[in-house]
This record gives sequence, C-alpha cells and structure tokens, in this order.
Amino acid sequence: MWDYSETVMDHYRNPRNVGKIDDADAIGIAGSLSCGDQLKIYLKIKDGIVTDAKFQTFGCGSAVASSSILTEMIIGKTVDEVKKITNKDIADKLGGLPPEKMHCSVMGYEALEDALKNYGHDDMVDLDDLREEPVKEKIVCTCFNVTENLIWDAIKQNGLKTVEEITNYTKAGGACGKCKALIQDIIDTYYHKEEKPVQMTAAQKIIRINNIIEKTISPELQKDGGDITLVDIEGNKVMVKLRGKCSGCKNSIHTLKSFVETTLKDTVDKNIEVVEVE
Repeated sequence: MWDYSETVMDHYRNPRNVGKIDDADAIGIAGSLSCGDQLKIYLKIKDGIVTDAKFQTFGCGSAVASSSILTEMIIGKTVDEVKKITNKDIADKLGGLPPEKMHCSVMGYEALEDALKNYGHDDMVDLDDLREEPVKEKIVCTCFNVTENLIWDAIKQNGLKTVEEITNYTKAGGACGKCKALIQDIIDTYYHKEEKPVQMTAAQKIIRINNIIEKTISPELQKDGGDITLVDIEGNKVMVKLRGKCSGCKNSIHTLKSFVETTLKDTVDKNIEVVEVE
C-alpha cells in the first residue's frame, strides 16, 4: 500500500477546479485513454495572467490530486511564471508522491506545457479526435505514447538515472519493455556516459594530444587569427605556445583554460593541465 500525504488525500477527496471552461484561451491534453490516464486542462488568461483554470481527468487518485493542486498553483500567476512550473514543483506541493505515481505529476506538467503551446493560436479548437493524429515527436514507448522529449525533460528536472525511475515518472517501459534499451541510451546520452576507454600508453597519449591540438584546437584558433604549438608533455602537464593574435593576448589565460585545457580533458584525460611557455 502506498503512503500518501495528507495534501494528496485532501485533493483526491475534494478536488478543486474540476470541469471545463467553454471559452478557454488555452487547452492542453496529456496522456491517453487507451493508456489508462488522460488529463485535459483549460486556462482562462487575461492581460498575461491566468485568471481561471479547470481540469478533467481520467485516472487514479494521484492524477486527480496532481491536476487539482496544479490549478491552484497557476491561478493568479503570470504566463511567464506558469511556464517555469515543473513536475517536481507539483509533486513537492503535494508533499511528495510515491515513486510509482510520479508519472501523474509529469502528466500535469505535460498538459500545462501543451496548453501554453496552444495559447494565442487563433485556430485553437477543442476536439478530442485531433489528439489521435500522429505525434510528430519521436515516440520511444509506443505502449504509453511517451516521447523522447518527455523522457529528456523528466531526466533534466528530476535527476533520474535509471530505467526504473524513468518508468515511475513517465510510464515508459512499464508494459512490454521493448523500449528499455532505448531509454537507457537516452540516459547515457544525457549524462555523457561512454564505455571506459582502454588505458593509453605514454606514447599513445602524446599522439592523441598532438592530434587533438592539430585537428581540433588549432583550426578553431586560426579562425580568429591565432594558433597554438605543442612544446612538450610531462605526464599530465601539456606545455604549449600560443601564436598569432593569441600570443600575449590579455585573454590568453582564458583561452588556455576554457578552451584548450577543457578540450583536452574531455577528449584525452580529465587530469590534464595546460601550461603556456615561452
């Protein structure tokens, strides 16, 4: 049995702002009835301020509570303030949600984002069947119609690092499981994970550093009239000489540390230190 906060139970038993706004200025939809959960949110906006918000949802108690408290969070806020609300804000306002129910707060965030995308469109219509059109974004989980962008946002906003966490927050991977490998690829891409490289010999490291300087760093510096020459390498200390406009420039230290050294750390060894010599 999941442990719900008093706030969740209150909004589940006594949901606020349930219903529909016939002349809404913005309408957003998230989820799908075929997947078991769907949320539709209606916004009334005047002079850039949300003056009213209502919702209709088909889902569990956590979905009702998340939708209810979201409407309270946005009424009276400016559109710019509303745009900054994340699913974490919704969950925090509820006093937390069980990991298995975090997808409900994500659905609220997604519906709100959809509404704001539609805000200001003169041709906005409230037709459910329009939502049955193919989604242009890349679908990762076909069982729950979860897009790559939604997974990416969930990782970014909540610091998710495992497939199980992604499933809890978005439902992706929670049915047939065929998309789990793709979800892991997205996680690895976000955190820039790579297979641990084979330990280089001293000679291989020198060659690698020289190639990076010649083929990556030098061409970039040449674009601004500068250049760089590799002088020597002692362990992780790389000694170079800046030439052209880079030589004696007041920003030479910045160039060495923020560009040259960073590039070599990212491509060769994180312990590298770049030093300018005469």
